[in-house]
Amino acid sequence: MAATMPLVVGVDGSAPSLDAVDWAAREAVLHAVPLHLVHAAAPGQDASGPITTASERAEDGAAGLRLSTEVPRDDAVSALLRAGRKAFALVVGTRGRGGLTGLLLGSVGLAVAARADCPVVVVRGSREHRSGRFGRIVVGVEDGEESDTAVEYAFREAHVRRCELLAVHAWSAPPGALPEPPPGSWYALEAHRRPPAQVLDDALRGPAKRYPGTTVTRRVVEGPARQALLEAAAEADLLLVGAGERRGRPGLQLGVINHVLLHHAPCPVMVVPRT
Repeated sequence: MAATMPLVVGVDGSAPSLDAVDWAAREAVLHAVPLHLVHAAAPGQDASGPITTASERAEDGAAGLRLSTEVPRDDAVSALLRAGRKAFALVVGTRGRGGLTGLLLGSVGLAVAARADCPVVVVRGSREHRSGRFGRIVVGVEDGEESDTAVEYAFREAHVRRCELLAVHAWSAPPGALPEPPPGSWYALEAHRRPPAQVLDDALRGPAKRYPGTTVTRRVVEGPARQALLEAAAEADLLLVGAGERRGRPGLQLGVINHVLLHHAPCPVMVVPRT
């Protein structure tokens, strides 16, 4: 029987990384996968403290957790990317040691989110947003295929949590478009080929069949996607967004929306590579 891929979390001893450990431990038990703690350390550096603290924290917060640890002598980004090649997902905190405290995502987290082969979760927000208080998962749905895998993952997350899934699609009319374009106009032919509500219906149809019984709420918003998703995430336990592959280079193409959410979302954010 093949080994189950672990949920990998980066540890550095900082408060945000311990928040990530807490979140990841509960998530690992929820999905019945092992939790693997990775603490990258320079040669000769004593790494026992942070990994021991994180291990004790994980075991105290999640009964029945299958736990393993690793202390690679490497930089944090390389160590996490390597561990993520065979991971259920990678989990990081907002900022680690050496960075200013605050809302913004640190350089390690951003680099991991942009280059990982698996989904990456940045654990953000207040305690209530990290504890499953709201009973809601939010997923951003784009007009195209880039968010298809994110939608699939969102259904899975809502299914295991037995919570509501809120699917959000934001759209904007072309500049100068008429409120009611005349028949035969470009706007009528192109912009209305797939109405916003249909974009949501098409994206949700397949996963809804694979996860029957999931409570799904649809929200169509005319306006910037980043604003619509930030507002939806204000009462959510997890926000999921997709990311496409970078053309001609390894890694993901994190656009403006991804960056805004990774730096400012009020709840944990999962970036899901399109597969």
